[in-house]
Amino acid sequence: MSLADRLDSVRRAQAAAEAPTTSATAAARPNAAARRRDADPFQEVKNRVHQGLIDTLGPRLYDPHLPEAELAQQVRQTLQTTIDAEQTPLSHADRTRIAQEVSDEILGHGPLEPLLRDPDISEIMVNGADMIYVERSGKLYRVETHFSNESHLRRVIDKIVGRVGRRVDEASPLVDARLPDGSRVNAVIAPIALDGAMLTIRKFSQDPYTDADLIAFGTITPSVRDFLKACVLGRRNIIISGGTGSGKTTTLNVISSFIPEDERIVTIEDAAELQLNQDHVLRLESRPANIEGRGSISIRELVRNSLRMRPDRIVVGEVRDGAALDMLQAMNTGHDGSITTVHANTPRDSLARLETMVLMAGIDLPVRAIREQVAGALDLVVQQARLKDGSRRIVAVSEVVGMEGDIITLQDIFTFDWAAGRDENGRFKGTLVSTGLRPKFLQDLTDLGVDLPLTTFINSTR
Repeated sequence: MSLADRLDSVRRAQAAAEAPTTSATAAARPNAAARRRDADPFQEVKNRVHQGLIDTLGPRLYDPHLPEAELAQQVRQTLQTTIDAEQTPLSHADRTRIAQEVSDEILGHGPLEPLLRDPDISEIMVNGADMIYVERSGKLYRVETHFSNESHLRRVIDKIVGRVGRRVDEASPLVDARLPDGSRVNAVIAPIALDGAMLTIRKFSQDPYTDADLIAFGTITPSVRDFLKACVLGRRNIIISGGTGSGKTTTLNVISSFIPEDERIVTIEDAAELQLNQDHVLRLESRPANIEGRGSISIRELVRNSLRMRPDRIVVGEVRDGAALDMLQAMNTGHDGSITTVHANTPRDSLARLETMVLMAGIDLPVRAIREQVAGALDLVVQQARLKDGSRRIVAVSEVVGMEGDIITLQDIFTFDWAAGRDENGRFKGTLVSTGLRPKFLQDLTDLGVDLPLTTFINSTR
C-alpha cells in the first residue's frame, strides 16, 4: 500500500461513521443510517479501538519504508492489546469481530474484505453504501454487509483505483481498475451514478482455473479440450465470443495455457487480468488520459507496438474498437496462433461486430475487403454463454471456412445439446457434442505434427 493510501485510511476512516451522507440515496432512504446504527451496536467501541490504534502506532501506520507484512503484524498485535484494555463487556466472538473489522479498514478494503476472502463469491456488486449483492454459483444474493456512508464507500473506491494509477472524480466519473490479485474493478460515481457510488468487482481465483476445472464445471468436454489444445499448438487464430459475465476471460486463460513454453507471448489488456504460467510472457496494459486529458495509451497503440516486440503469439484481453483492424492485420501477417475475446451473442454476431469495429478505426474500407480480412485471419470462434441455471458453458465451436460471394461462411464443429433438457434442480443436462463435421484445417494441423483422433468428430448422439 502506498504512503498516500495508508495516510488516507488512518486519517479519515474514524470519521466515516460521523461524516454526513451526500448521495441521493440518503434522501430516497432516510432511515438507512439508523438501520446501520442498529445493525452495528459496536460502532462506538470500534471507533475507540481505532483511535487507540492510531495513538499507539502513530507515524508507523503511514511509514513508506515499512513492509506490508510487518505493518499488518504490528496492527494486529496493537489491536489485540487495545481491545483487551476496552472497558465494555465483550464476548470473545465480539472482540474477534471488532479486531477483524478495524484491521480490514486500515489494511484492506473495509467491509468488502470478508467478501473478497470468500472463495465461493465470484462477483461483488455495491449499489450504494447500504446495498451490496454478491454472485454465488451464478446466482445473485443480497448480503447484510454495508458501508458506514457514501464517504466511506468513496474512500474505498479511491484506494482501489489509486493503487493502479487510475483516478475517479466528477470530471472522470467512470473507471476500470484491478485489485492486486487481478480481480476486475469498475466504479461509477456522481454525477453519472444518481443514487450514490457504485462498485463492481469481478473476482478471479488466486489459483487460476485449469482445463480440468472447466471440464468439472461442465464448461467443456474432454474432446473439445483436446480439439482446442490442438488448435493452439497448430497456431490457429481463435476468437472467444460471449456476453458479459459469460466466462470469456477464464476460457481465454485456459486456452492460452496450451501455448508452448518456448514461445514469446505478448498480452494486451485494459486492466491486467490474464494469469499465464509460461515464463516468456510480456504484459502490456492500456492507460487512460491524465487529469489534463493527455497521456492515454489505447489498446490499438499497444497492438501496433507489440508487432515490434518479436511476438510469437499476441493475446488481447478484449477488442472493442479500432484495435480490431490491427489485430486482424497481425493475424494475417505472420502472427498465427493469436487469441482474443469479443462481446457477441453468437459466432455470426462476433464476425459482424468485428466488421463494425474495423470501421471504427477511421479507415474507409469496402465491406468486402473487411470481410476478406476477417475470413483470412480467423480460424475458430468459441462461443460462450451464461445459462439460466447460472452455469457458464461453451455452447458452440465454429470454424471460419472462408468466403462465398460477399458472405463469410461458418460451420459448427461442436454445438451444445439443448434437447437434453434440465434436471430436477433446473440445471441443464446438455453438453457439447460433435456435429460430425471435420474442420477444413485438419490437414494443416497434421502437417504441423498435431494429430487428432478422428473419433473426436463422431456424433455419438445419432
